[in-house]
Amino acid sequence: MSTFKVAIFTGNYNHIRDGVSLTLNRLVAFLLKQNVEVLVFGPTVENPALEHAGTLIPVPSIKLPGRPEYRFSRSFPKTVRKKLKDFDPDIVHIATPDYLGLRVLKWAKKNQKPIVASYHTHFSSYLKYYRLSLLEPILWKYLKWFYRHCRQVYVPSPSMAKFLKENNIESDLRIWARGIDLDQFNPQKRDEAWREKHGFKEQDVVITFISRLVWEKNLKLYADVVNRLKKKYPQARALIVGDGPAGEGLKKMLPEAVFTGFLTGVELASAYANSDIFFFPSDTETFGNVTLEAMASGLPCVVADATGSRSLVEHGKNGYIAPVERSDKFYKFIEQLIIDETERLKMAGVSLQKAKAYSWKSINNKLLNYYNEVLEAKN
Repeated sequence: MSTFKVAIFTGNYNHIRDGVSLTLNRLVAFLLKQNVEVLVFGPTVENPALEHAGTLIPVPSIKLPGRPEYRFSRSFPKTVRKKLKDFDPDIVHIATPDYLGLRVLKWAKKNQKPIVASYHTHFSSYLKYYRLSLLEPILWKYLKWFYRHCRQVYVPSPSMAKFLKENNIESDLRIWARGIDLDQFNPQKRDEAWREKHGFKEQDVVITFISRLVWEKNLKLYADVVNRLKKKYPQARALIVGDGPAGEGLKKMLPEAVFTGFLTGVELASAYANSDIFFFPSDTETFGNVTLEAMASGLPCVVADATGSRSLVEHGKNGYIAPVERSDKFYKFIEQLIIDETERLKMAGVSLQKAKAYSWKSINNKLLNYYNEVLEAKN
């Protein structure tokens, strides 16, 4: 017997394997185990990138201009609305404030359904990469209006909550962090045979980037800093894990780097564990799942001064934080870690300890408690 019913609306659930889709799939799998009925609505494709959890109701969508691997929901047809009505959810959870999210918001208000939302994508930080910064005031005005209608808004970190408040989002902001599978990601996966297979020598210091290869992850900054370091320190080697539309351009910038392509499972965990420094200059993250995975793998992390990263990396303790416009600082911090193995290992240990505080079970249990608060307030 189910406890209650949740309808989740998202712009990404199975057609791209990224932090958003993986987080929502974990949540759905967890809720189903707690006897919560879940129905997910969102775009899909003929050959999805992952086998999704639960039941997905496809909605019509089109490719996103400039980013064809992503989809944009273009309608909320009668057939989908009927399935939603028949499901009769107790809570409507909107994970993406797009066109579908807007239509669902209006449906939920009309049908007196409590609405909650989760903030997964730091939309405003993406605008500069597409020369659309002039739209930022309009975007914030829309988000303020949108989230005002939600009982609760789930954000991945205290720093993101602070940032949203500074931009006049006055909703009830709750922390729903991201978790880590400590059995999968851990330093025990380090193996000299793996390093040798990928062309790394014992004395090499492997500086790793793991994420989708898109320019808004600040790939150019990564390449510029690593190239400068290699001129002075031949043992500095670049490892890039992932794929995406910027992959070919990055290979031209870093012709001597090791590119593994997209990895999952044991191979992904091995890539982290066989690295020495995690360098992630992206400032578009709301949390930074890859940074947490790197920490659990026992790596010092050099990251951009971004909302998500600030909640994971303590400057000078388990890594360093620098503004994206200061490539000189990134260079200095990574240089220090290259030449000082003792500091590198000390920070690696702190990263590992910090990562142990994040377990998926406790994190998703917290969200389940938030849901129950909403239901109790309704009754």
